[in-house]
Amino acid sequence: MALGLYLHIPFCKAKCAYCDFASVPGRPEWFAPYTDALCAEIAGAPARFPDIPPDQLPPRTAYIGGGTPSILPIPLLERILRALQEAFPLPADAEISMEANPGTVEPDSLRRLRILGINRLSLGVQSFRDAELRLLGRVHDAEQARQAIRWARQAGFDNLNLDLIFGLPGQSLEEWKQSLEEALAFASQHISLYALSVEEGTPLAEMINGGKLPAPDDDRTADMYLWAEERLEAAGYLHYEISNWALPGYMCRHNLGTWRNEPYLGFGSAAHSHLGRRRWWNVRDPQAYIQRLQAGLSPMEGEETLTEELDMAETMILGLRLVEEGVEVERFRRRYGRTPAEAYPEILARLSAQGLIEILPERVRLTRRGRLLGNQVFARFLPD
Repeated sequence: MALGLYLHIPFCKAKCAYCDFASVPGRPEWFAPYTDALCAEIAGAPARFPDIPPDQLPPRTAYIGGGTPSILPIPLLERILRALQEAFPLPADAEISMEANPGTVEPDSLRRLRILGINRLSLGVQSFRDAELRLLGRVHDAEQARQAIRWARQAGFDNLNLDLIFGLPGQSLEEWKQSLEEALAFASQHISLYALSVEEGTPLAEMINGGKLPAPDDDRTADMYLWAEERLEAAGYLHYEISNWALPGYMCRHNLGTWRNEPYLGFGSAAHSHLGRRRWWNVRDPQAYIQRLQAGLSPMEGEETLTEELDMAETMILGLRLVEEGVEVERFRRRYGRTPAEAYPEILARLSAQGLIEILPERVRLTRRGRLLGNQVFARFLPD
């Protein structure tokens, strides 16, 4: 069980119509002071957490997310990566991922990122159809997405993920098929597919609530997901997590740690951390984050210590997202001194009878139907 590292870059070109993430459009004047603050937080981490178990070090993965990390100038990203290596020397085979959006990368910046040690790139393509990209409020078009993929390949990225969104208002199954087929034509090592989530307070939600757009069709969205499962399997991809597919050997190791409920340290505004049963999170506002670090204060906004009951529930909920692996019985027993069947006899029996989970001697996992109704399954494990 190795420690994972997460670094949050909150900046983006513009807020997408569906986005309720911890991101801030524009603000280039904050880039340098935010980098200073982030490097200071990273540098102070070894002294703040001297009791990290030796078997969790060195960290095996680092993930730079956002926001749009690729919006930062390369010299600032170089400073951040240097601070990370000085505080937590990563082994040569560590997975270092970074999110990037088309329209914020070019051949030289991608080449320099690869030289800096980024060895896994996740491109937020979302769609290969311009009309859908406009609906989502994306700042790139389909041709920029294609160009970014080609440039990433030329820069030497041989571990490339493409993000796509489906279940858009008015989107047909055929239109979805066209986008996914184009993604497959690029032969990326990893593909992430997310059903559109309409979050209250976003421009997209306002358009739907105001009758300017139809609400996503749940039945059609399910058909899109089931078709994608079959198509990606036929193309040789392993469906290893509800929303993620990978060619053999290219599962995202950082996210696997998250789904196994393993420890991680988060740095930056709105970043969350998890060590043992302790959870804590930083202030969401980047300016407040900068001000706290400039004043020599902790950026932490809150913390909690989970009960064993809640920690077990998180392990079940996260682990059931893993399609083949599921929740491994022996790993669960080592962690809690009992098996999933001993911890949740009635819940598992009921879910099994409903055809939502499969109970095997070595693991518990969702059925295909269970994956479509995952949120209903997960809710059963939450304490009253």
